[in-house]
Amino acid sequence: MDSINQNQPEENKENLSAQGAWKKIKDQIQESDTCFFCTEPATGPSAGVRPMSIQQADEEGNLWIMIANDSHTYQEVLLDSRVKLYFQGSKHADFLYLTADATIHNNEAKIKELWNPILKTWFTEGEDDPRIALLKVVPSNGYYWDNKHGNFVAGVKMMLGAAIGKTLDDSIEGKLKV
Repeated sequence: MDSINQNQPEENKENLSAQGAWKKIKDQIQESDTCFFCTEPATGPSAGVRPMSIQQADEEGNLWIMIANDSHTYQEVLLDSRVKLYFQGSKHADFLYLTADATIHNNEAKIKELWNPILKTWFTEGEDDPRIALLKVVPSNGYYWDNKHGNFVAGVKMMLGAAIGKTLDDSIEGKLKV
């Protein structure tokens, strides 16, 4: 099992914990703040899976998401706070999976802090829309797949490896423990 990684001449495993894991998560969100957000109980038509945008990754290790208090997401988090988030930053790199605990908050100051005018698309009454609720998502662990030196170097190594018939993958992957 895992023959691709075993054929690679370079070390490609690095587990990250605490600050290293949180840095990886924040870097991922800067690359792409949109994820598939998955809830355990599936009450809506999406079977508990929907794209969501992270409004903030704060300094305390929390992710903040604005949701509607009349949504399936809201109801599902009330039933079970365990959630999963799946990110993809680019076509060939920056993949991240997180398990987390989500809680619902109604904090007007935090809503004002996170407000962005584009959110009026969903919350038509603006930052004072009574339907706005916040999800505070606290990641606990996950897994990531990335490349070590950026997409250009990874692409060159893949082409060279294909030309010579050797695994020259620039990948790096590992567990995250926040």
